[in-house]
Amino acid sequence: EVQLQASGGGLVQSGGSLRLSCVASGFTFNDYSIGWFRQAPGKEREGVSCISSSYGEFVYVDSVKGRFTISSDKAKTTVYLQMDNLKPEDTAVYYCNVYGGTGGKGWGGDRTYWGQGTLVTVSS
Repeated sequence: EVQLQASGGGLVQSGGSLRLSCVASGFTFNDYSIGWFRQAPGKEREGVSCISSSYGEFVYVDSVKGRFTISSDKAKTTVYLQMDNLKPEDTAVYYCNVYGGTGGKGWGGDRTYWGQGTLVTVSS
């Protein structure tokens, strides 16, 4: 059984920092990506950033570049999202997932397993 356990969300003031963590287990993909989506109130879920087991890091949301940093442990089964200089527009439920492929258009579709969300609230 694939399990993803996310933690680290909370309430923070604008300009503050949070670090999200996600531990994934039970998956058997040889080539995979592990990372984070987010869904803000009233908006569609969007892919934020992921790490590929073969090709390194990908960041998909321009607004977080330079502020969010994704990293993982050596085994690439635990992924972290360091979020600095947070803004109110970063408020969302953040979901970690593991996908049987390399980021891109397929990430978040078939062959994707999801963890429970963790709420990040940034106050102005």
